[in-house]
Amino acid sequence: MLASAVLIVFIFRKLNLPAILAYLVAGILVGEHGLALASEDVDLEHFAELGIVFLLFTLGLEFSLPKLMAMRHLVLAVGSLQVGISMAIFMALAMVFGQSFASAFVIGGILALSSTAIVIRQLSETGAMKRKSGQISVAVLLFQDVAVVPLLIIIPMLAPNTEGSLVLSLSWALVKGVVVVGILLFVGKWVLPRLFDLVARVRTDELFVLTTLLVTLLAASLTQWFGLSMALGAFLAGMMLGESEYKHQLEADIRPFRDILLGLFFVIIGMKLDIGLLLSSPLTLLATMFAFMMIKVLIVKQLAVRAGESSKDGWATGFMLAQMGEFGFVLVALATQAELLSNEVTSVLLGSGVISMAITPYIVNNARKWGRVLAREKPIDNSELGTLPEGNQQLKDHVIICGFGRIGQTVSRFLKQEHIEFVAIDIDPLRTRKAREAGENVLFGSSRQAELMHAACLEHAKLVVIAFGEDKQSAEVIQKVRSMSPDVPILVRTRNDDQLDMLQAAGANEVVPESLEGALMLVSQVLSLSGVPFSRIIRRVQKERKNHYNHLHGFFQGEHTDMSPEAIDRIEFAHAILLTNDAYAVGHSIRSLELESRRVSIIALKRGDEEIEEPDENTILAAQDTLILRGKPRRVERTERYIQEGA
Repeated sequence: MLASAVLIVFIFRKLNLPAILAYLVAGILVGEHGLALASEDVDLEHFAELGIVFLLFTLGLEFSLPKLMAMRHLVLAVGSLQVGISMAIFMALAMVFGQSFASAFVIGGILALSSTAIVIRQLSETGAMKRKSGQISVAVLLFQDVAVVPLLIIIPMLAPNTEGSLVLSLSWALVKGVVVVGILLFVGKWVLPRLFDLVARVRTDELFVLTTLLVTLLAASLTQWFGLSMALGAFLAGMMLGESEYKHQLEADIRPFRDILLGLFFVIIGMKLDIGLLLSSPLTLLATMFAFMMIKVLIVKQLAVRAGESSKDGWATGFMLAQMGEFGFVLVALATQAELLSNEVTSVLLGSGVISMAITPYIVNNARKWGRVLAREKPIDNSELGTLPEGNQQLKDHVIICGFGRIGQTVSRFLKQEHIEFVAIDIDPLRTRKAREAGENVLFGSSRQAELMHAACLEHAKLVVIAFGEDKQSAEVIQKVRSMSPDVPILVRTRNDDQLDMLQAAGANEVVPESLEGALMLVSQVLSLSGVPFSRIIRRVQKERKNHYNHLHGFFQGEHTDMSPEAIDRIEFAHAILLTNDAYAVGHSIRSLELESRRVSIIALKRGDEEIEEPDENTILAAQDTLILRGKPRRVERTERYIQEGA
């Protein structure tokens, strides 16, 4: 299972296809209906369910109790009605097609639920969690996860020859639910913050990870012991810790376990899919899937609009929640054990459910676009945003700001204080419109377009500032500006200095690396508070900029240094080499070693108690000298071998 998952996820990600779909395909491949390389195992299913537990824990971290209370109108008004109305419609349709009341109830419950795992993951990956449609989706999913609890209690009681009162069982479950939620709220409010304070003081990463896992699993086990959903306990534990200062660390610690176990969960779902059934009755599967998905889309859309949301967000939310959920598979298994569903109905539900989940990533990514079309929203007319307001069309000696985000707007505010005219260009229509409404000289469009540069009066500008921080786009803008105005100064903002040489080669006069400038500002404050004269601080800062931030490169790597292939090709490390008595470099001058050809430089030479920064090239190296080299890891490694052993 692991081998197939690694291979297929790799292939799918290379093709820019979602990893969830890859896990499903991996399950189909190794399952009993595929190559039969792995068999279904109940214990394995239970283990994979922990992926859902960890997912709900991280979801709880995002939704603290105050935030959940603020969303209560969505959770109750949309979530509860969606589950209730969907169940009623699907029950009626199932009974029309000849199913008994008990079977129809089970089918209604299964189809009313959506996939928390897939939808939340896609919303997180695409950054749509904070959008209105994403928030409505999460609110409905939260209620669905709670609704699973009574369904898990009711379904076994609908089995033939079951004794006991259904009303009594539900009442008892409600009492247990109130008790367990009360316990978790108390523990989360008073115990968990103090526990993590104690653990954090020890400063041991392993202990923090272990404590996070323990808290999550204990909360899940507590709710399971009371006969409720494990996921509910994990969600409540996460929600209680959502306001703590350790929220982000907790999420980072739990993420690897969550992602791996969620992958296992989807592999097992794929193992359940019978390819033979898919091929024998594809029309039945597709018709079933299309019918229940469209019904859910319409229900969610209408409820969202009735709750006061826009038609566009209602449609988008409906599309996001149209699929069958992972808890639906749990209910299918439970109903099969209780002999409530026939094998044929079970196969159709599993097949249509898996297909609906497989296409969900594509649907989520396009939901807003489809919602906008169905809501008949008129596209924003940006034509008037591409020209300057009257009176500003003959600018001279002004500054052009490419990118009017946080940095661009900050630059503009200081320019206005000095009464310097500016024109900004930004690709975001909403930001452009709001800025123009406030009286700013902002043009809508791409800074790489010659027409926009002409409209911004580039031929009369005294400076171009590229503020959006994307190096590849910045290089393209530089080339466009240089082709139109060879002499205008260009100042470029970049996040770090990885592409500093490339940007300067493209034609930038000055490149300002954000992270290194921040470090310089910190250093200047440290020196100032340490009593160093201000004039000397200014000289040091200017020298550092002139030398391309030479002293801000090459640092000793640590345990948590990013050593990924991308990082190794990008950053420079510092590395100390002690020259042994028989080292090749002993007796040689620094110049004769020709380290420049190896693209490695010497930061300092330590000899005895003396440290010499940037030693003279004629210095003769001696045994027991320590050379501190700076360069990329592979180059430093080869250079160390050369210094010790020779060519």
